Amino acid sequence: MSTESVRTEPVEVAAAPVNTLSIVAAAMGALAVVGLFLAGMAIIAVFVVGAGHVALNQIEQRGERGRAFAVSALVIGYGIAGLSLVSALIYTFTR
Repeated sequence: MSTESVRTEPVEVAAAPVNTLSIVAAAMGALAVVGLFLAGMAIIAVFVVGAGHVALNQIEQRGERGRAFAVSALVIGYGIAGLSLVSALIYTFTR
C-alpha cells in the first residue's frame, strides 16, 4: 500500500471574453426603447438589429460569450420595428 500524498492546487480556467458588440447592441437596444418613448425615434432599432446579428455571428466564429446580450438586442430591435410597422399601418388606414 502506498502512502503518497496528492496535492490539489486550484486550477484557473480562462473564461472566454464577452463579445463587445453584443454589449453595444444591448445598450443600443435600451437607448432605442428610451428614444421610442421620449423622442419617437424608432430608427435606432434598425442599427440594433444589425449589431445584434453581427454580434451573434462573431460569437459563433470566435467562441466568445454574450449570446444573451445579442439575442435580447434582437428581441428589442425587432419588437420596436414591429410596433413601428403596426403604428404606421394604423395611421395609414385610419386617416
